[in-house]
Amino acid sequence: MSVSMRDEELHELDELHRAATPGPWFVRQLDDDAAMSLVAVSTAPDTGRGERWPDFDSGEVVAATLVQHPRCVDVADGRWDENRVRRPASRLGQGVPAARPHLR
Repeated sequence: MSVSMRDEELHELDELHRAATPGPWFVRQLDDDAAMSLVAVSTAPDTGRGERWPDFDSGEVVAATLVQHPRCVDVADGRWDENRVRRPASRLGQGVPAARPHLR
């Protein structure tokens, strides 16, 4: 499938790609300081250990889709898992270089 984009749109995507934290990005299942779920997008792969704060490097966390304690990241529709998968999948830094030839 080929999609046509204007040069300005391609330039904007390139700028967003260059400005973003380098990938790849991974979904991580962590715990907050009260051992409650913390769902994050990270530059490091999930270890499977569900590390509890502060036993993980917060410098590797790009975004969070759920932080329960304190309850400061908690989307109203409850789609934490769907959002954690979507963010890395839609990251411009992972998709733009491969897709660019098909966008002209």
